[in-house]
Amino acid sequence: MAKILVIDDDDTVRLSLRLALEDADHDVDVAADGEEGILRMRANPADLVVTDIFMPEKEGLETIDEIRRAFPATKIIAISGGGRMDPNAYLEISQSVGADRALNKPFDIKLLLDTVRELLQAG
Repeated sequence: MAKILVIDDDDTVRLSLRLALEDADHDVDVAADGEEGILRMRANPADLVVTDIFMPEKEGLETIDEIRRAFPATKIIAISGGGRMDPNAYLEISQSVGADRALNKPFDIKLLLDTVRELLQAG
């Protein structure tokens, strides 16, 4: 079982990801934005973080960069469904600042679980 932090400003996304990850026997914490996510990481570091790119307070790219610098061993999955540019462009940028993987919303929950398993096994 891994400790996973889900950071997303959408209540429905947070809840659905939490339930799916808990069903896969992970210990899951959630945060509504990057600022809250960083506070939760500092209080109780996660093995893996799933973070949205577009959020209030502290957006995803800044959050990814800060987590990567403070917790270099933590695996990070960036998720995004939009913005002013092509979502793929934001996801590519997220990988350049430290995300291990990037997924376009909406994504199949099996894809997320497979990606989580792959990253955690890679150590």
